[in-house]
Amino acid sequence: MPDLFGIFQNQAPKYDVLVSREDYQQNLLPALTKITPFHGKRVVEFGAGTGRVTCLLAPIVESIVAFDSSDPMLKVVEEALREQKLDNWRLAVADHRHVPAASGMAQIAISGWSICCLAVYSGENWVRNLDEGLHEMKRVVEPDGMIVIIETLGTGFSSPHAPDGLKAYYGRLAEKGFRTTWIRTDYRFQSMEEARDLTTFFFGYEPVAAIRNSQDGFVLPECTGIWWTSADRLLL
Repeated sequence: MPDLFGIFQNQAPKYDVLVSREDYQQNLLPALTKITPFHGKRVVEFGAGTGRVTCLLAPIVESIVAFDSSDPMLKVVEEALREQKLDNWRLAVADHRHVPAASGMAQIAISGWSICCLAVYSGENWVRNLDEGLHEMKRVVEPDGMIVIIETLGTGFSSPHAPDGLKAYYGRLAEKGFRTTWIRTDYRFQSMEEARDLTTFFFGYEPVAAIRNSQDGFVLPECTGIWWTSADRLLL
């Protein structure tokens, strides 16, 4: 496996190229707004990465405060938001379990492909660390605010296929009261060479067998799960 934290700290621009290839069908934002209305809402984001969720939401929300543990990642987000000429955002480096945000300041807390790190990289302490992160998401929203988590349900698969290393985490979310749905957020690459380079760079393997050369380009199927609950229904 690649050193993901090394990628986040040292190769943020290349990571941003990879994630920019995902969801070429633009399914994510409609799926999120179907779960809960984001227009005009105050949002806190946990684990912004290079800003794919941040940049989707910033044009439609009242405000978004986005945190990530990697300052290089946030520099990519900042550049993208400035290019959009928006001023309703704030960025800061923070751990999921301790974010510098006032209690009840937001109506929605959201995390894309990031809260899983509390479960996957915490060893025997993963349940405690995950629950601390969920408690922090609950803390920053109003009592009836929404908590939304986005994670992979299988790279290279056309229907949900949860990675083995994430199954216990997903089970924990169900125990905590989260509902879930899934969508397709396929990657589209400019060439097979780009597909090989970017998938190997991040996933540590080359899922060539799953990449198809279609009329849309070189497409790698991706299933994405969305989990959500209201803060007052989160079982902590």
